[in-house]
Amino acid sequence: MTTSLKLLRLTRRPQFLAAAKGVSLARGAVLIQQLDRQDGDPAIRLGFTATKKIGGAVTRNRAKRRLREAARALTPVHGRPGCDYVFIARSGTAERAWDRLLDDVKSTLTRLATPRAASHVEGPTVTPADHPGQDR
Repeated sequence: MTTSLKLLRLTRRPQFLAAAKGVSLARGAVLIQQLDRQDGDPAIRLGFTATKKIGGAVTRNRAKRRLREAARALTPVHGRPGCDYVFIARSGTAERAWDRLLDDVKSTLTRLATPRAASHVEGPTVTPADHPGQDR
């Protein structure tokens, strides 16, 4: 990926709700939700949020500022074009060492960008008759 990708912001609640329906992954002090828009636009859209569970307004704002800067540095390199990303601050985001926060964001983006193999494998169905010691 090149750094010439266009980064836009998610600004409306429906955009955040749509991203919540995509895949999500948590690592360390960050949870990232990803939605592949499939609209042909290569721009990457970013959104940031922090709940009151992580602290007061000062703590939430600091956590979001740190996530914005980490996303600005790493998303053009490790993000997928045509996707929406929502970065959600977790407890400790505001106090986490900068190198560790960057590592959390990088590993999460890398994991979300790699296509997953089919994790659901059809197996034999188990019926109650297969377990004679159990009550029905």
